[in-house]
Amino acid sequence: MRLKCKKIFIFILILVLWSCNFSVLFAEELPLQITANSAILIDNRTNKILLNKNENEKMYPASTTKILTAILTIEHCNLDDIVTASYDAVMSIPDGYSSANIQIGEQFTVEQLLQMLLVYSANDAANVLAEHVGGSIDSFVSMMNTKLNELQLENSHFTNAYGKHDENHYTTAYDLARLLQYCLKNETFRKLAGSASCAIPATNKSQSRLYKSTNELLIPNSKNYYQYLTTGKTGYTSQAKECLVSSAYKNDLEFICVVLGSSDRFGETKQLYEYGFSHYMIKNVALQNDIATQIEINNGTKNTRNLDLLLNENIPVLIKTEEQNNTWESEIILNDNLSAPIIANEVVGKVKYKIDSVEYTTDLVASHDVVESKLLKYILYIGITIIILFLFYELFHSNGKKNKKYRRK
Repeated sequence: MRLKCKKIFIFILILVLWSCNFSVLFAEELPLQITANSAILIDNRTNKILLNKNENEKMYPASTTKILTAILTIEHCNLDDIVTASYDAVMSIPDGYSSANIQIGEQFTVEQLLQMLLVYSANDAANVLAEHVGGSIDSFVSMMNTKLNELQLENSHFTNAYGKHDENHYTTAYDLARLLQYCLKNETFRKLAGSASCAIPATNKSQSRLYKSTNELLIPNSKNYYQYLTTGKTGYTSQAKECLVSSAYKNDLEFICVVLGSSDRFGETKQLYEYGFSHYMIKNVALQNDIATQIEINNGTKNTRNLDLLLNENIPVLIKTEEQNNTWESEIILNDNLSAPIIANEVVGKVKYKIDSVEYTTDLVASHDVVESKLLKYILYIGITIIILFLFYELFHSNGKKNKKYRRK
């Protein structure tokens, strides 16, 4: 009996120890505890995913939808175009969805509507813009899905311009990150999506208005203010829960973060950014004008044939902070059939580094002029001349022998 109890005790002890080890491994794989059902943190320069949780799971985006509405508007309109709000655009917003109380027949510039859209998350502004850009809301929605297809965001499909809940209106954290990455290439979008507030002057229907951003990370006096945030768009419905898509910049790093289905979008977004900024850095593995290698140009002159290949620009790479003292091997790829003459700063090849599955390249340029050597040409000419003279000699010598032979007869 005592032996049996001892075996049971040992078995339980093994289970406890195994569970502890499993917990440690699990904690290492998920270094942050977040409530978001789906999340992603990526580096905007390299597209490297730094953290992720269910990033390809289809989710409801709520008002984060509006970043697509905004970029389509920016790409198809002038900011100073005048737009008149229609009855359908204003009155079709369901109860419980935010609006800027736009009046039927009220006129705004496209820029003012974009401010209300991205700063205050006004759903009526989204509909007014959709009608203006697409001719009708249905046509605009078709444009939205066409854009999603062009960007190869295969797990996204939208049915409206502002994020009203619909079973067929969905996306993923990964797709939203890619969409924001596309939007960030546009400076107008960056400016509008990074505004903490906006002032709308008096219109033909209303007095002037001031709107504060729904994104507390952008508001300096907010408890959730995050000084490194550069852009962001919030979203919320009871089905989607709290959502936020954003970008942040610090120490030459620009990250994109998406949290969907969260109970603390601001706190968890900051957590993800702080993890990224504390665990990753940009390091120049090579500097502009560094000598990558030296080669010999066979047909160059003696004084110029030895050619240093210089880096055309710095090579900044994304690495983990603990790897900053590492060294990395490079691959040098030369242009085909390199020969003189070569001009200083002419591109003669490229250098490539591969770090954590990301490739970094830059051109290699010539450090100086390589002058074509004439010696080989002279040797070639002399050789050809000797051969020709020899052939002539053989030809005349042979004819001379024949003539002597005939005279003897």
